[in-house]
Amino acid sequence: MTLGKWISIGVGLITTLLVGGVLVAAPNQLVATIGSTALGTWVTAGVMGALLGLLHWIVMSKFDREVGRVASQIDLLSKDDDREVAIPSRLGMGSIARAVNQVITTFRQRIRQLTSRRRELEIQLRIAEVEQRHAASILNTISDAVIVTDPFNELAMINDAAARVLHLDASFARRRPIEQVIDDTVIVKLIKDAREGVAARPGFRRQIEHRFNREGVDQIYDVSVSGISDGLGEDELSAGTAKPNGQDAVGVVTVLRNVTRERQIADMKSDFVSSVSHELRTPLSSIKAYVEMLVDGEAHDEQTRLEFYNIIQGETNRLSRLIDNILNISRIESGVVRASREQVSLPTLMREAIDVMLPQARSKGIELKDLSAPGYFHVFADKDMIYQATLNLVSNAIKYTPEGGTVTVKIRADELARGVEVSVADTGVGIPPDDVPRLFAKFYRVDNHKRMAQGTGLGLNLVKQIIETVHGGKVSVSSELGKGSTFTYTLPLADGN
Repeated sequence: MTLGKWISIGVGLITTLLVGGVLVAAPNQLVATIGSTALGTWVTAGVMGALLGLLHWIVMSKFDREVGRVASQIDLLSKDDDREVAIPSRLGMGSIARAVNQVITTFRQRIRQLTSRRRELEIQLRIAEVEQRHAASILNTISDAVIVTDPFNELAMINDAAARVLHLDASFARRRPIEQVIDDTVIVKLIKDAREGVAARPGFRRQIEHRFNREGVDQIYDVSVSGISDGLGEDELSAGTAKPNGQDAVGVVTVLRNVTRERQIADMKSDFVSSVSHELRTPLSSIKAYVEMLVDGEAHDEQTRLEFYNIIQGETNRLSRLIDNILNISRIESGVVRASREQVSLPTLMREAIDVMLPQARSKGIELKDLSAPGYFHVFADKDMIYQATLNLVSNAIKYTPEGGTVTVKIRADELARGVEVSVADTGVGIPPDDVPRLFAKFYRVDNHKRMAQGTGLGLNLVKQIIETVHGGKVSVSSELGKGSTFTYTLPLADGN
């Protein structure tokens, strides 16, 4: 039973008591008019109270039903039900019902708008996540290091190459201030300065060269920083997106490209051109000087003219050898040379080289020995190239061995490594330990050796290129200052040995 019904019953009882009391206390004339006994009085009062209570119960029941309808209409809001409940305009509830219906309808429209907006944002978020993953995948395919920072100098994106260069964890570093995750103060300052520069002057771009020292090794990087638009429209800005320092928000893209190898190659080219120019100038200067003396008639007799001719011929041969060596090394390094491989008997090749160099050795009183182990040692190689490499080693040994010394050639098999080893040992002046690591470099010559014999500094480099680059072998040297040197090269044995 509802509260309204209890109130109706209470009103009826109270009305009965009040009416009965009034009748009892009324003048006798009124009592006589209504009835002659007290029973009639109470019956009359009871009937009137019951009628009033019934009327009140009916009214309250209708009021309860209309309130219930309004409550159910309000309950529909939580259920997102589009049905509308029409409430009759009785007991003054019609205006309340219309107001409730209007509020509910407004809220439903707003909820539908917000729901639609939420779905759009969810779709945009999924698209943005896909695009971000796609952009990250593209960045990771780039060999150069790429760093993207946002308008607040926080790390927005970074590829794997940049993470390796800067030694940081990419997943941890994202959305953190760059000064907290990048330990290179130069890069941090460059990015911050670039962001401020782009904000002040659109299109700002800066490029520097920066050195990183990683594990004791210097790496040279070309660092380029460029500004990017934040992509915020007026709607986003009006929604409360702040601009740092009151300026247009911009981000910065930083690209670090490793140019260490390029710089090394450039330096090598510069050194090569300088060395070649020097080496070419020396014999050309001698040739020019003696030709001028011949033209000027300074050679008055046949003996002098013959001496001049011999010098010119010697310098011309030296110049020819220099050019040939330069061309051969260049061809090998560029991969142009194609080795004409065949079965080569190293003992036979060694005897040919010794026979060619024997007159030079005898002219200096040097003993040229062949102490090769007996056997048939064959390699699958370019005979002319191996012959040239062997000839260079024997020639150098004779050149830097004083008179009365010994040059020994040996061939032995290394069965374990399936290779054949050729060594050329001398009893010459030896090589200082500090010079050994640079001995096979282009145009490098030991200072003490320059006074002993002429040379271009290309012979040993050519040997290394022929043995290691073309034939996949190995060249090594061992030396003791004042006691001599031993140059050794190893080649794979040919099948069937």
